[in-house]
Amino acid sequence: MTSRKAGTLWFLIVLASFAALPAHAQSFRVQCPTSTITHPDAANTDVPPPYTGPTNLVPSSSGYLVPSGTANGGIKCQQISGGDGFATMADGTQTYMFSFGPLSGLANIASGQPGTEPPSTFNTVYPGRLMPGDPATTYDASGPGSFTYNGAVGLAGDQQVFIGPDGGATAVAIVTSGIVTDVTVTNGGSGYLGRPSVTFSAPETPGGITAQGVSFVTNGVVTSIDITFTGTGYIAAPTVTIGPTSNACTGANPPPQCFTGHVDPRPIEDVGVMNGNIPAPLMAIDEDDEFFLTLSNVGMIMRPDLFEQHTVHFHGYPNASAFFDGVPDASVAINIGGSFTYYYLAPDAGTYFWHCHITPPEHLQMGMVGQLYVRPRQNRVPTGGDLYTYLGYQQNDLRTACNPTTDILCSNPVPAVNTGFKQGDNGYSKYAYNDGDGSTAYDVEYPLQIHGFDPSFHFVGMTFNPEEFTDMKDKYFLLNGRSYPDTVTTGPMETQTTDGSNHFSQPLSSLINIPAGKKALLRISDLDVTEYQTLASLGIPMHVIGYNAKLLRDQAGNNLDYYTNSITLAGGESLDVILDASDTTKFPPGSVFYLYTPNLDHLSNDAENFGGLMTEVHIN
Repeated sequence: MTSRKAGTLWFLIVLASFAALPAHAQSFRVQCPTSTITHPDAANTDVPPPYTGPTNLVPSSSGYLVPSGTANGGIKCQQISGGDGFATMADGTQTYMFSFGPLSGLANIASGQPGTEPPSTFNTVYPGRLMPGDPATTYDASGPGSFTYNGAVGLAGDQQVFIGPDGGATAVAIVTSGIVTDVTVTNGGSGYLGRPSVTFSAPETPGGITAQGVSFVTNGVVTSIDITFTGTGYIAAPTVTIGPTSNACTGANPPPQCFTGHVDPRPIEDVGVMNGNIPAPLMAIDEDDEFFLTLSNVGMIMRPDLFEQHTVHFHGYPNASAFFDGVPDASVAINIGGSFTYYYLAPDAGTYFWHCHITPPEHLQMGMVGQLYVRPRQNRVPTGGDLYTYLGYQQNDLRTACNPTTDILCSNPVPAVNTGFKQGDNGYSKYAYNDGDGSTAYDVEYPLQIHGFDPSFHFVGMTFNPEEFTDMKDKYFLLNGRSYPDTVTTGPMETQTTDGSNHFSQPLSSLINIPAGKKALLRISDLDVTEYQTLASLGIPMHVIGYNAKLLRDQAGNNLDYYTNSITLAGGESLDVILDASDTTKFPPGSVFYLYTPNLDHLSNDAENFGGLMTEVHIN
């Protein structure tokens, strides 16, 4: 233990040394454009416009196809870390993980929501100083709901913009014995959207080195300037310039140079290390969105001897290019200290999942698995619009057009019967799929990830011993990273890790709350490495409507949905299930039902103690 602690400390010292280097020496990057070739109108990228028909594309003068009118969908962004962490099992056991953690959408992740954000939220700089362990330490110190930041951690260089011809901030420096010892803000200015740059004039002494500093902004005003390097050789106080001196980055279509992707590596390491989640950060996008996902590999603090690469592989997801698929022999893998931004055009609606594809049996077993779902275009049909008619419009979209008579892979055949269901009928405006008949309508949704841990495999993974692949056998069985009775607790679960801070190890609750008289959509995925898993619903039948991100419907348009009391999934499969509690006579308010596995050996943890695949369904 002594040698490992010394090694960990040395690794942290090395990382801190890198963080102190000038910006040009770091390799972390992050991207979230406000507009693209296919989504040129920045005003519509935050909130996807109503779906009124297919996007029409025409050749531009540069040869690209560009929208000739309203572009469906928008732009979404997310940043995650690849590293390690700990999770707490229901019997109190702390389990070491290789894991992904959130580096954007922190407040939403902590409250059990997706961390996927539009550009206006993602491209914001935290006004204070993110300390190690955030958001857990901030949350603990100030109480629930006090931490609201959902922007990208570390974002710096591409946020030096302000409103108006001149931000107006000014400052003066103080020099003592040839170095800059203090900077006082004399005018905070106004309208700053992020941290403006800080520039010191050169020292008078030959061979002197110019000082460096960073600004901090609160509510659009520069509140302070930190000296990151004191400089040398100053005789008089240097001139402090707070820039930039142009507002070219504001407006609806800022030029590309405004989004350089530069970040400050220090907060990425501070927040990212030991901040692993199980499941990995939740992602949710709308059909037709362009999704920019940045993975920053922060290293494994508990295993500094491992120079592990990481990737993101969207399982079963139709990528436009293998370059972004995450399988390292066909794309790229990300080294420690580096970032890579994956690009996706949101495909057909449904429930997907994602994982690291470096030595998958090891990294999946160690916890590098997460959930992803795509909302359908049908959600954006205007109120009163006939769903059957609008599904017909979708068949004319270049990206999703299909003829069921000739294309056996047609994903959304028009239903065989026009039910006349209109957007807003019975109060419904959310659907699992583009069904055209309202058959997948729901009121509330809950993602449920099934996963399992082999405690022996995780122990040797932490203690420098050979991993026992052939003997791998799960003994902890989890729903959203929790086992019973932790599955029915609300709010994020915290684990104290070796850095002394509490981290949100399991932020996603698996308690199902259905408003009386409503329907709940369960997005169930199994990412277990060694086991088949069965879930049974005691009291409320399961209405199975989708399998592996495909609507259960044949090519003739006949619905193949069915009702059952139990489902069985293998690792790498997903099901969309609706629990219909609309009959308040059968399911009165205050009722409690159970979602559990009938495999008795999966209803407890390793030592026949608390744990297992079980949660509760409450009718509120």
